[in-house]
Amino acid sequence: MKLLEQQAVAGISIKNVLFATDFSEASTAALPYALAVAGRYGSTLHMAHVVPDTNFVMMTGGIDPISIGTIYDRAHTNAQELMQRLEQRTQQVPARTYVAHGPVWDMLSGIVSDSQADLLVIGTHGRTGVQKLLMGSVAEEIFRQARCPVLTVGPNLARCYSTEGEADFPCAKLELKRVLYATDFATSSLIAASIAMSFAREFQAHLVMLHVMREYIDLHKKPGPIEKTLRRLEEMIPETSGLWFEPEAVVKFGDPSYEILDVAREQKADLIVLGVRPAKDHPSASAHSPWATAHQVIAGARCPVLTVRG
Repeated sequence: MKLLEQQAVAGISIKNVLFATDFSEASTAALPYALAVAGRYGSTLHMAHVVPDTNFVMMTGGIDPISIGTIYDRAHTNAQELMQRLEQRTQQVPARTYVAHGPVWDMLSGIVSDSQADLLVIGTHGRTGVQKLLMGSVAEEIFRQARCPVLTVGPNLARCYSTEGEADFPCAKLELKRVLYATDFATSSLIAASIAMSFAREFQAHLVMLHVMREYIDLHKKPGPIEKTLRRLEEMIPETSGLWFEPEAVVKFGDPSYEILDVAREQKADLIVLGVRPAKDHPSASAHSPWATAHQVIAGARCPVLTVRG
């Protein structure tokens, strides 16, 4: 726990926030949160759009390369104009814009590196989760490949800030009163713990720590495993964490995604923090993987979800 203690004490540094947009309503709903974090931490806000090659492959069958090039130029120009409008409406924080075309994740990963992003912010399109994130199947690459934490504003999250007309976006005041951190005790989730603690300390929020057991344990017959799990959760918090409130440890039984969402509703969580493992196997390899759980939580959450790759 020494590393965890050091990270908890040091807190987190968010110097650069990258907001990836496809100009959809879902992306627009995520922008106030990118602004909020950038404003809170004094970060530079980087806004990026990638014109995907696949759109043109479907649209331009049989068209000569010169014509395709013209279409690309027009799309690029239109995207730049939209980005300039966003930049004009986010003048309360330092901002930079990027427009690229090509394979979306290849381009976006380059922007993540160039901007030295500490946080990537995206929005989801619909309730089905995996296929409806940002630009469709690209979402899976974002979650599995992004080395920085990813803050996702899901489809069930009410839009608290008006984005109508040409008025400036308000620099959203991000209030985190309750942070829910869910862990399966894997290394990836332990890394996420330090970020959950830092957010709770930074925003003077209550921290709720949750572990979900898939198999029900009779409290009267076998209390040992439950007590051990509660103690394990409590021991994750260093004495030097600097939290404003005593953390609450919770153990539930059942499907992780369902129980995480249920506890988030009960606790009125303002942020859910999850750890996810590095990309190794196929996205659909297991319905019980942390990736599947993360997608289901994002699809059903009523607050932003912060995923941290281990």
